[in-house]
Amino acid sequence: MPAVSAEAAPRGAPSQLRQDPVLAGAVLVLWLLLGLFVIFPLAMLLARVVWDGQAFSLAGVGTILTDRHQLRAFGNSMLLATLVGALGTVLGFLFAFTATRARLPRWALTLIDVAVLLPLISPPFTTAIAMIFSFGPRGLITYELLGIKGFTVYGMGSTMFSEALTYFPIAYLALRPMLAAIDPNVEAMASSLGASRLRVFRTVTLPLCRPGLANAFLLLFAASLADFATPLILAGNAFPVLPTQAFLQITGMFDLRGGAVLSFMLLFPALAVFLLQRYWVSQSFYVTITGKGAGQAPFDSVARPVRWALVAACIAVAISILYLYALLFYASVVAALGADHSFTLRHYGVIFSEGLKAIRDTLIIAGFSMPLGGLYGIVLGYLVARRIFPGRRTMEAVSMINYALPGTIVGIAYLIAFNDPPIELAGTALVIVACYVFRYGPTGIRTTIAMLSQIDHSLEEASRGLGAASATTFRRITLPLIVPAFFAGLGVVFIRSMTAISATIFLVSLSWTLITVKILENMTELALGPAAAFSVLVVAIVFVVIAAISLMMRWFRAPGAMPVTSLLGG
Repeated sequence: MPAVSAEAAPRGAPSQLRQDPVLAGAVLVLWLLLGLFVIFPLAMLLARVVWDGQAFSLAGVGTILTDRHQLRAFGNSMLLATLVGALGTVLGFLFAFTATRARLPRWALTLIDVAVLLPLISPPFTTAIAMIFSFGPRGLITYELLGIKGFTVYGMGSTMFSEALTYFPIAYLALRPMLAAIDPNVEAMASSLGASRLRVFRTVTLPLCRPGLANAFLLLFAASLADFATPLILAGNAFPVLPTQAFLQITGMFDLRGGAVLSFMLLFPALAVFLLQRYWVSQSFYVTITGKGAGQAPFDSVARPVRWALVAACIAVAISILYLYALLFYASVVAALGADHSFTLRHYGVIFSEGLKAIRDTLIIAGFSMPLGGLYGIVLGYLVARRIFPGRRTMEAVSMINYALPGTIVGIAYLIAFNDPPIELAGTALVIVACYVFRYGPTGIRTTIAMLSQIDHSLEEASRGLGAASATTFRRITLPLIVPAFFAGLGVVFIRSMTAISATIFLVSLSWTLITVKILENMTELALGPAAAFSVLVVAIVFVVIAAISLMMRWFRAPGAMPVTSLLGG
């Protein structure tokens, strides 16, 4: 979903803080929380980079930055992110164009929706696990079907393919509304002037989608740049990337400063991508959103042979995704995929005995993060969109920092900031909950601002004019109108709480651990059956909770309400 700026306050408009103590209190509390959980960790990360414990020093930074292995990892990260961004954007556009222009039958649309949904509600390295089951040394395809022995699936190619399948739904969700919003008259007029369908596509449709394509590419670039689990599983030592190097620097070499320097190297491309993404999203004048006249038929932009080729390509990709997830389930109910295919529930017995603590901890943390993230999103979004006070634009920008940065940076920053006095939170559930709320809560902020921009100010002004306090107006007038944004925030925070790993792997402890961390541990220990069972469990839990949230959203449906999964594009 595109970032939406807060409304500009009228020039010379007086601050409302003095007249409204509730507003003043809310602004103060939010600034304290943002200072503690956003600004303070990043400041401590920077301090650890440039401070050697006694004095200001960049010697350690120079050592890391001149290490050929680390420079190679940085280059690999940029290359991988670029390739994933390009391939994922092509796949996303293929699905979006087919869904909006190919007049698909209902069953094909359902297949596309399922293929898009699965990667969004599962851990980001799930496809990597399934690829090992398919193409590993004892893989179902390479070993069982083709009889190839000693085949290696590890390297850049498999990592790129796995990440592209994982993240292309983000591009699809970003591009489909843009394609659907193009006025068919524009394409029809070009066709009436003698242009072929191909030329209409090349000279009209594609240029109108240019901002969306750039936005989708940048979103996928950032997602790949932040992913360390998939490269950790698939890339191997032959293709090191910076997030995994930062992780190994801290967990393997116990070099917290070296890990901080490596993660700091990701800061600049991540911020550059975020700023470019916001710029491209703002270029909405490239798109015609003029409305469709009554009885107007969509422009027939796809010839029959091309239509069936597009449908076949989408179905092939969708079946590939469904195959990977079906194989994951199959691996969870057989004794040992590639060696013993006898049916068993032993792996589920393992996760519900040895892994029961991780399941319980994850559900507790997700259960607390979900309402807190939803509340944080609508309160801050309401304040920056509707109230006038000094620094509201700065507050909005600060609230987006953790969202814009790769999870590796955020996790290491939290580890450094909260590992020692005066604020020692490391090893507690609170630090993980705070990480989720302030990293994924901004989705609710952006949704709230977008919805408030469509609600007339006069409704709230009438309430205040009749003597209602600001808190009463918010509770009785505004809140019912932005309930979909609240539920959207709940859904996104819960999904990420169940599936994220890049930030929180630095924050788990013996007291509190997570399912995604247990999956990664099982993969490194080659306990592939329990890893598959954990992955299936996560998908099932997230699917049930998101279905429940979607039902509640329909119950409280307001104009402009949208599915929870449509907000996962970032």
